[in-house]
Amino acid sequence: MNTRHNSFILKTFVPAIILLVLISFSACEKDDICVEGNTPLLVIRFYSATDTLTAKQVPSLRIVGLGKNTTVNTITDRSALDSIALPLKINDSPTSYLFIENSADSEEGFENGNIDTVTFNYRTKEVCISRACGYIANYENVVGSLTADTSNWIQSISTIDSTVTNQATAHVKIFH
Repeated sequence: MNTRHNSFILKTFVPAIILLVLISFSACEKDDICVEGNTPLLVIRFYSATDTLTAKQVPSLRIVGLGKNTTVNTITDRSALDSIALPLKINDSPTSYLFIENSADSEEGFENGNIDTVTFNYRTKEVCISRACGYIANYENVVGSLTADTSNWIQSISTIDSTVTNQATAHVKIFH
């Protein structure tokens, strides 16, 4: 009877236990996969300075971080755009950019376009997404300012939404 009892246990309980183990593992999701989000970019829309409700493209736009030798990689360089998205520094405020209208190289390799310096001041707020994703940065109290010079192509800057938590809508308007 002992052999018969052991056979019954093997035929009944072992497959049931294996089935329960397989079901429990199939319902698990690994913690090291992050699919939730990234630090949002600052979305800027360009508008006509004379008709402030009309979007207006900037011809041959180039954006370079102040003190950097390379263009930003979030836009197509030297293209006509009426909307862009730019990264802000996470660990340091402010972030400054050179906005170049009609960008072109001279025969000597120098920039010929009209360069305006725009600075964004803000406060960084870290937000925990999950254990796998870690933290992202959101930005609060975002304000853009223009460095005045003798040939500014940018006329004014207006903050639409001073809190940057997503990239779904524009945060800043630039009039030119």
